[in-house]
Amino acid sequence: MNVESEAPEPRWAVPPEGGWTADDLDTLPNLPPHTELIDASLVFQCPQALFHSRAISFFSGWLRSLVRPDLEVLARFTIDIDRYNRPEPDVIVVDGEVIQDLNQTRLPAESVQLAIEVVSDESLTRDRETKPVKYARAKIPHYWRVENHDDRAVVHVFELEPSTGAYTSTGIFHDRMKVSVPFPVDLDLTAITARHRAADPAPE
Repeated sequence: MNVESEAPEPRWAVPPEGGWTADDLDTLPNLPPHTELIDASLVFQCPQALFHSRAISFFSGWLRSLVRPDLEVLARFTIDIDRYNRPEPDVIVVDGEVIQDLNQTRLPAESVQLAIEVVSDESLTRDRETKPVKYARAKIPHYWRVENHDDRAVVHVFELEPSTGAYTSTGIFHDRMKVSVPFPVDLDLTAITARHRAADPAPE
């Protein structure tokens, strides 16, 4: 009688004493795509909803056409906050000078000018509570949170308050988003959830 051997348990299933570190994301084998490190724990992504995918494409595409030449826009790229926190914002705008190697897998949080998170059911608490605290501690000056409210995109905009080191809300936008910092933006948010679009104005 042949007994089928069980698949070996992946190394990342059992964390080391003290938890995982930011460096481990680059060396652990067979990690699921877009794994994050939050408070020394691995966080795995659930399957991406259509709203999430559209919102990331919308903001990353538009921002590439709007930011200054010295800035770079990246989607779903990890940033180093500290030894035990290496999150992956959905979209970031970073200082272009930190991008020096196409083999880079992470960027320093201090280079980030704007972090955007698109909320999903499983990330709600992280995007509303956990990540804003960590991004503020890393002194990321601007944070946008994008949510799906009854199939309408709503963007919550936050700016770092220097005297407190915490984010303060500077606006909640429905249908249209118009801000002047960190760069002038005037966006039609209905394009994210529109069922049919003759042409997508956001460049690829």
